[in-house]
Amino acid sequence: MMKRCAWVKEDEPLYVKYHDEEWGRPVHDDRLLFEMLCLEGAQAGLSWWTILQKRENYQKAFDFFEAEKIICYSEEKIEELLENPGIVRNRLKVRSVVKNAKAFLKICEEFGSFDEFIWGFTDHKTIHNEWETIKEVPTTSVISDLMSKELKKRGFSFVGSTICYSYMQAVGLVNDHTTDCFCYSKSK
Repeated sequence: MMKRCAWVKEDEPLYVKYHDEEWGRPVHDDRLLFEMLCLEGAQAGLSWWTILQKRENYQKAFDFFEAEKIICYSEEKIEELLENPGIVRNRLKVRSVVKNAKAFLKICEEFGSFDEFIWGFTDHKTIHNEWETIKEVPTTSVISDLMSKELKKRGFSFVGSTICYSYMQAVGLVNDHTTDCFCYSKSK
């Protein structure tokens, strides 16, 4: 049996697949970078497992995170989303996706892509940590603090430093696979 990071629910195929194939792998696709930022924001106060199980519902409900479509959402669409049992029906979180889509598109226009902007926080390369246990892995960093501050300044919400650090882990800005995980050496 392959050794994985301790946070993985080994008896849940969806969790295993996410860990093995996505988490910590560098993402450079703007749409996916936006999706993951929205999903991390939806996670606030909840577990990632809760959001991961609802991910397909989120993708369908929010037009697969096509920001150009999301910025056109009417009040009726927002109310429809708040009735959708397949997502977290928190008014502030639902509205934040629309707000964040607008800010996302402004950044894309200014920098040419969201990828160019977000990877700039790590000088366009993955930060490889060498944590032996999950207890060593931080929940924030100096970079996540800076990212949070900059995203908020640019109009994003649900982007506190802890959410930003989790986002950095998810999209491969930082490699926080523990050193005993089979993905650790593959990602260096």
